[in-house]
Amino acid sequence: MKTTGIHHVAIICSDYERSKKFYVETLGFSIIEETFRAERNSYKLDLRVGESAQIELFSFPNPPQRFSSPEACGLRHLAFKVDDLEKTVDYLKSQGVETENIRIDEITSKKFTFFKDPDNLPLEIYEN
Repeated sequence: MKTTGIHHVAIICSDYERSKKFYVETLGFSIIEETFRAERNSYKLDLRVGESAQIELFSFPNPPQRFSSPEACGLRHLAFKVDDLEKTVDYLKSQGVETENIRIDEITSKKFTFFKDPDNLPLEIYEN
């Protein structure tokens, strides 16, 4: 099997409008397509992340809760590349988003930090 990259990451949210606002207005991802699926009473929002990656944001009635700790078994977190970590942290804080302290990756010596989406999903920003 030969892959050419990651196409998308799917996220199920508890409050569609709140999460849509967070990912579009706060994080600045652009909308590719928004679809309401009446048979599932569910929205699917395709978002552009960078030049080629996507997030599929889903809403479902009464989704089950999931552990969100970065150390829980399963998907650990979603990380976004940024050119200037401090500037990005300052922007997130200006939007009311709390971030952890900036850390240095002991392997790459790159700066990174974590924050959470409206459903407590751990998100990382990692400096190029």
